[in-house]
Amino acid sequence: MTAVVPVEYINPFIIAVTKTLETMVGCKVTRQAPTLKKESRSLFPVSGIIGLSGTVIGTCIVTMSEALALKSASAMLMEERTQLDDDVFDAVGELANMIAGNAKAQLEEYKLSLSLPNVIRGTDVEILFPENCQPISIPFQTDFGPMAVEIGFSPKKTS
Repeated sequence: MTAVVPVEYINPFIIAVTKTLETMVGCKVTRQAPTLKKESRSLFPVSGIIGLSGTVIGTCIVTMSEALALKSASAMLMEERTQLDDDVFDAVGELANMIAGNAKAQLEEYKLSLSLPNVIRGTDVEILFPENCQPISIPFQTDFGPMAVEIGFSPKKTS
């Protein structure tokens, strides 16, 4: 049976995206309507991926337009970035880590641990979520372009 992500998991990620981007990037963030993620491909060309484990297991993907990735890295590094490079990917990974970490703090009853972030480039990349879960995609519009946080959780398997 496939489980839909409960709302008590979703709200901490919405709050974390808004606070993190407003603080670190200095941009306004507007949430749009969440949808069930039907495709396993990344939504935007730059994505930071964090695994979560505890009493539940999950995946958090912070995916964004190239323009937002460049503006985010420029703001965080205090130096204009005009092309995707290792510094930009590191900045996107750090944003994903901050967003997942802020959400984790609001989900402490699940005793979550975070993996190190992985960053991928491209929209033709398949991203897998834990089995038996129906991931949700929460799109946002920012001053610098679109992004989304995509999360999927399932109960931890017991042996």
